[in-house]
Amino acid sequence: MKVKFLGAARTVTGSCFILEINGARFAVDCGMYQGNREIEKRNWSIEPYEPQNLDFILVTHAHIDHSGLLPRLVREGFKGNIYVTPPTKDLLEIMLYDSAHIQEMEAAWKNKKRARRGQEQLEPLYTQNDVDRALSLLKPIEYFEEIDVASGVKVMYKDAGHILGSAFIEIWVEENDQKFKLVFSGDLGRPKQLLVKDPNCSEIADFLFLESTYGDRDHKNETQSREELAEAINYSYSHGEKVIIPAFAVERTQEVIYSLYLLYKEGKLPGDMPVFLDSPLAIKATQIFRKHHRYFDLQTRELLENGEDPLQLPNLKLTLTAQESMELNTLSGPAIIISASGMANAGRIKHHLRHNIWREGVSIVFVGFQAQGTPGRKIVDGAKTIRILGEELAVRARVFTINGFSAHAGQSQILEWLSSFRTRGMKIFLVHGEYRAQKILAGLIKERFGYEVHIPDYLEECILKPEKIFEPRLDLEKARPAINWDFLFTDLQGKLDTLKNRISDFQKLNWPEQTELRDDVLEISTKLSKLLSEIPPSSNASPH
Repeated sequence: MKVKFLGAARTVTGSCFILEINGARFAVDCGMYQGNREIEKRNWSIEPYEPQNLDFILVTHAHIDHSGLLPRLVREGFKGNIYVTPPTKDLLEIMLYDSAHIQEMEAAWKNKKRARRGQEQLEPLYTQNDVDRALSLLKPIEYFEEIDVASGVKVMYKDAGHILGSAFIEIWVEENDQKFKLVFSGDLGRPKQLLVKDPNCSEIADFLFLESTYGDRDHKNETQSREELAEAINYSYSHGEKVIIPAFAVERTQEVIYSLYLLYKEGKLPGDMPVFLDSPLAIKATQIFRKHHRYFDLQTRELLENGEDPLQLPNLKLTLTAQESMELNTLSGPAIIISASGMANAGRIKHHLRHNIWREGVSIVFVGFQAQGTPGRKIVDGAKTIRILGEELAVRARVFTINGFSAHAGQSQILEWLSSFRTRGMKIFLVHGEYRAQKILAGLIKERFGYEVHIPDYLEECILKPEKIFEPRLDLEKARPAINWDFLFTDLQGKLDTLKNRISDFQKLNWPEQTELRDDVLEISTKLSKLLSEIPPSSNASPH
């Protein structure tokens, strides 16, 4: 029984785990890498997936970082079943077509430049025809429905409470007269989240693959988060300016609308302040949410039964066309604009930021995780200027970061969910998190529960045995054909360049006084600088 980590390994994107059990080879999730330019290059490194040799794929939920490479794998030869919940099936239809449209548009834009230079034309990562073929492979299964997916392998989906249709996956294995149980948490939601039900629990597992997005911190509660949103609205309303909310089209947008509905009922949303939902994808996703209302939590279903619609507002306006979206940037007076993408690295939100981020009185409200290297992360981290659509802009807007709207469990909630397990000797792999957060969470897990915890890296392979996690060394001769060496060299060079820049930043800092910390930092920086100087420059040549 073997697992290979092709994504969500020391990062929060590109989720994919390839398992080999009883002669079957299958994947849990098949996500696209999203973030900075370097990490997105991994989307083109398909060789390690060996799509033609995958028997089936289990998808935890519809977010693109868990599903976005499905059409690419189909394009490269995958023909098996893709198991999903019914809401995930419907959400994937709109999300994958939207993703394919983006891939085609980006390729067309690049090819215009390449044509002028006489360069070879590029193919998009995948097309809408590839999406057609991928959607034809979707096989919906309900929560708590046990199915046989391969010889000696059974699967059950349970509600992860993250977004509509999200699941964690239990896998029972019989191999060589032994029985094992694996659990993949997918993305865990937080309890008492608006719209969706609380996460189900599990009690038994030999191996748990646990998400760790917020392994280093907790969220504010729902009331505090709503009050902070009200503060942002009041601030911009009093200045006659806009509230700009970058939001993921699926779940986050719907929860923000729900929160605005509650603020409206409480008299904290001005009746003359229009709310624009400026995302065709989010508008379609909201329609799918309404279709699958039986998956909502009890509170939301009771509202609907009483004739109230928390996904509707008297002053909510939908902007479907690009022309309508552009007109929002000529609109005077206070308004709320909800637009994608949630990390401000693509889509219409970039235009709204370009027209507003330099204006005092504007509020920029981040309501979700911001990955390293994204414009959203730079703004949240306090950047004084930001480059958007080729223009360097001053950040004068007031920035709000409201993690209480996150669809991910916070640190305490992850630990609470973990406390339901009763298997002594369970092995835990921390995935879907940045390494710093994972190390903190790993320490808490070992201290509180005594479980063995491992933090896998990109492309790492592990053989799973009940008594231990065995990590084989990579056999370079056997692995050589499947490795994208150009990518690995580029990735390593990028990390070295980042390290050099950070060392330089440390050495330039104006420390207020002589301290032990200063001396330690400068000593480490000097040693690292000497080490880096001994590394020969990259030749960009693949090994042979």
